[in-house]
Amino acid sequence: MRLDKFIAHATGLSRADVKHRLKAGAIACNGLIERKGATHIALTDSVTLDGQTLQLPGPRYYMLHKPAGVVCANSDAEHPTVFDCLKDLDTRALQIAGRLDIDTTGLVLLTDDGQWNHRITSPQHDKQKRYTVTTEDPLHASLAERFAEGIALHGERHACRPAELSVIDTHRAQLAISEGKYHQVKRMFAACSHKVTALHRDAVAGIELDENLQPGEYRALTAEEIERGNQPQ
Repeated sequence: MRLDKFIAHATGLSRADVKHRLKAGAIACNGLIERKGATHIALTDSVTLDGQTLQLPGPRYYMLHKPAGVVCANSDAEHPTVFDCLKDLDTRALQIAGRLDIDTTGLVLLTDDGQWNHRITSPQHDKQKRYTVTTEDPLHASLAERFAEGIALHGERHACRPAELSVIDTHRAQLAISEGKYHQVKRMFAACSHKVTALHRDAVAGIELDENLQPGEYRALTAEEIERGNQPQ
């Protein structure tokens, strides 16, 4: 890793501040003053700032209650992003573990642990995602049977895996799926002649959206929630 990048991640300093501290001779690598930010270091090297040893922060894991109108992207010219919701955090190394459409609300997981992200999002791990779906027209209890059989989507060679659908009331249902096809939930309902008017993700991989989080709020995951992401489903 470049020395200036290491310092920024370890301290939260801006690039300009890191450059200033390097020029001032405040940075030492293995006991020797180092002024070149482009110098590459190994994880075994000792880096100090004003005599204090620097270390990279440990892996971070967060849940966000995503509001409608917010996009799951690092940046967007027209809309706020999920990273704009993470106030007071250094978001540069964070990744989105499972994206939602701009009009979909609910649970979004973010982490700087790439392996954990892969376990959450990779299709081979079959992590279950649960949604509350609101439709324009009334739902029928028999719809659960169609979802259990596997919905065939237009343009897809294979039908969706069997999904668990339970009707809550005339226009709302809860759906659990273990795939992540493009716009899958909306397309599954469209295949059954239903238009989705609202979609909310309640849970991913056994991690439930904290009911105390208001739209736009976030919190760190607990150790138990992090471990749920590691468990096979």
